[in-house]
Amino acid sequence: MTAVTLFAFAGLCLLLSVTPGPDTFLVLRISLQSAVAGIAAALGSAVASMVWAALVGVGLAAVLEDSAEVFRWLKIAGGLYLLYLGVSSLIRARRTATPSATSGHSPRRSYSRKAGFGAGALSTLLNPKVGLFYLAVVPQFIPHGGNTLDTALVLGVIESVIGFLYLVAVSIAAAKAMAWLQRPRVSTWLERGSSGIIAALGLGVLASSTSS
Repeated sequence: MTAVTLFAFAGLCLLLSVTPGPDTFLVLRISLQSAVAGIAAALGSAVASMVWAALVGVGLAAVLEDSAEVFRWLKIAGGLYLLYLGVSSLIRARRTATPSATSGHSPRRSYSRKAGFGAGALSTLLNPKVGLFYLAVVPQFIPHGGNTLDTALVLGVIESVIGFLYLVAVSIAAAKAMAWLQRPRVSTWLERGSSGIIAALGLGVLASSTSS
């Protein structure tokens, strides 16, 4: 691959990263409770992206591309997970809203670094859009006759690093504004809003899966 090709791929990754998606809202929501856990979620998402890149490299992802049924079930699994994240967060926000408003303290942090990493990784692994990106875009940058695995991993590293840095920026921005965000009323509405968006994304994925 030439430097121009790598820059073109990096630009595409940057464009996709700044487009809000499930990972962005997930990291933002976790960062409202713990900035460290939010960064851990960003790292989990980056590691999971590398897993997708490796699948493309060894040819396993081609099975998903050739089998519409397998890919459909992957989409359903991802949609259910997003729906679970959104609904469970809405329930948690509702439960913590009353104590926060009466005591004047922010909700108790419920995400550890390990939990944040796991949530970020699982969200990306079950996100069909990430799989579709690696299935449809990455192979276009792999030169004919080249080492497929090595090239896919290099591209995966580029995508993962760009995505990780963007999500870290989201987490840090949320942490910088923590004094304002932790006001009971603001925190409650942001928690409910981001959780609702995640749940809606899950419903959208499920709807597209059942209609296809």
